[in-house]
Amino acid sequence: MSVFGVGRCRKEKVQYNHRMLDRRAQTLLKTLIERYIADGTPVGSRTLSKHSGLDLSPATIRNVMSDLEELGLIASPHTSAGRVPTPRGYRVFVDTLLTVAPLEVSQAEIRGQLLDDEPQRVLSSAASLLSSLSHFAGVVLTPRRSAVFRQVEFLRLSGRRVLLIIVTPEGDVQNRILHTERDYTPSQLVEAANYINQNFAGLEFEAIRKRLQNELASLRDDITSLMQSAVEASGKALTEKSDPVVISGERNLIGVTDLSDNMERMRRLFDLFERKTGLMQLLDASSHAQGVQIFIGGESDLVPMDQVSLVVAPYQADGRIVGTLGVIGPTRMAYERVIPIVDITAKLVSTALSHNS
Repeated sequence: MSVFGVGRCRKEKVQYNHRMLDRRAQTLLKTLIERYIADGTPVGSRTLSKHSGLDLSPATIRNVMSDLEELGLIASPHTSAGRVPTPRGYRVFVDTLLTVAPLEVSQAEIRGQLLDDEPQRVLSSAASLLSSLSHFAGVVLTPRRSAVFRQVEFLRLSGRRVLLIIVTPEGDVQNRILHTERDYTPSQLVEAANYINQNFAGLEFEAIRKRLQNELASLRDDITSLMQSAVEASGKALTEKSDPVVISGERNLIGVTDLSDNMERMRRLFDLFERKTGLMQLLDASSHAQGVQIFIGGESDLVPMDQVSLVVAPYQADGRIVGTLGVIGPTRMAYERVIPIVDITAKLVSTALSHNS
């Protein structure tokens, strides 16, 4: 049994209970799906007899297979006497029969590949890491960018240029260069930054602008223009559109036979990557659950492809869920190997973001 919580997004309510399957049927279903994931070819009764560990006659195995097919858990392709799992069969497998494998790499190795100097780099490297470890596509739903700042700093550059450093509540850092009308000393820059941080941190920029109109008269003229420029630049920086979904390794899926043997299927998959709207909706919905969730192709209107599954988990910053990450791959993926990759990566990203915030 999996030690991870798994979720689903169904088109319709499934009309059976997995407890309807006796131990013999469960064993044969588990064996069939494991062999199909490993080999990619329809599984026949002879293969099941060899690998299931059950002492059953070929006739008995065929009868159980027929029952599983009637329940919609397996199907028989026209070109073969063997059976393949259906999305419903995969669901029973991941919910009740899956045994999660140990992580193939150490947490220290994964942690070492996360670039944790700033949040955006953490998330980009997490997408790449998920892709390289799973050999599929890694995906990260980034936190919604705040329209407020936690603090600003000014750094004097050559000439009449000042570097504005903006830090969001999530720890994200934005830099902007201000071209000023006069030179400022380091002490003046510190004074201006302190005033902004003490009086405006955490406020929406429209509220800041209104307050500035009333308060600038009481401030010294030599810093009012700098503060106005800083507020305008900060507002633009934090309201600029950023990529809400980071995807890495899409090309890995070209080499997956289950997907690449149908050009229309590949077109739909890459259209999903390009538009990202459906991915955003699915990842955002999954961020409200705890632990690893598995979305199996064909169950969800958001991922309407029987051959594609997502294994996702939410990540946090300072104990608050701020996004979701995971792996997009074929329905015929080694879930027992991908689940711990996603689970550990989410935990390590949470740690890295909490250290940065």
